Amino acid sequence: MSVDKPTVAKIASLARISMDDAELERMVPELNNILGWVEQLGEVDTSDVEPMTAVIPNTLRLREDEVNADGLTGGDRREDVLANAPAAEHGFFGVPKVIE
Repeated sequence: MSVDKPTVAKIASLARISMDDAELERMVPELNNILGWVEQLGEVDTSDVEPMTAVIPNTLRLREDEVNADGLTGGDRREDVLANAPAAEHGFFGVPKVIE
């Protein structure tokens, strides 16, 4: 694929970049070089390369879900949580109406 001056002007217009004729002329070979590099990457045989999401293997460090002896990580703490609410209604946080 080759890029010419009208194509660079169209790209600049879509990107809302103001460029004069000299700048457009300078960008033509630069964009053609970039497209050449992309075409070179397309020629590389990657059939034996497995897809990966990171360069190094990552594993999540997980912990066991345990309830402490004092019950602080367990459920049934609604009253303790709602004690800090400015307004509690029917066991939930009360919030002001925002849609009229």
